[in-house]
Amino acid sequence: IRNTVGFDWHPQTKELWFTDNGPDWLGNDQPGDELNRVTKDGQHFGYPFCHQGDLEDKTYTNRSCDEFTPPEQVLGPHVAALGMRFYTGNLFPDEYKNQIFIAEHGSWNRVPKIGYRLTLVRLKGGKAISYEPFAEGWVEGNSQWGRPVDIEEMPDGSLLVSDDYAGAVYRIWYE
Repeated sequence: IRNTVGFDWHPQTKELWFTDNGPDWLGNDQPGDELNRVTKDGQHFGYPFCHQGDLEDKTYTNRSCDEFTPPEQVLGPHVAALGMRFYTGNLFPDEYKNQIFIAEHGSWNRVPKIGYRLTLVRLKGGKAISYEPFAEGWVEGNSQWGRPVDIEEMPDGSLLVSDDYAGAVYRIWYE
């Protein structure tokens, strides 16, 4: 793994899931950040030989990506996926239960800028089936006013989102 910041334990399987930031300077649209899952001892997730599960990095060696554990979900390129959390609360509709929220801090050297949002990775049968925006708007064009860092769930089921750019903590709830 390269640059893992966020991790959480699946509330049912107790497996460790984590975000991993891909390296810079391999292109505007690659590699994607990753959402990975530990299922057994000794897994190797590819770094520095393979990025996003299918992008071989010939800088280091001629190893095939087939040798490594692929990500459960390839995220956007350079979105700087940081904090992640399984939702276990009861405030949001049932469709959010045991799904993954990810804080994307946002790209710093990509044009146009991307990330600067919360995303939702939906799981079914222990596998990622979709990756979609959940809350966005911290960037407009090439100008950002906030950068989400982490997500915490409150006892009432609402979410707290920290923002190290605006120096703020936001509360997201469902009515």
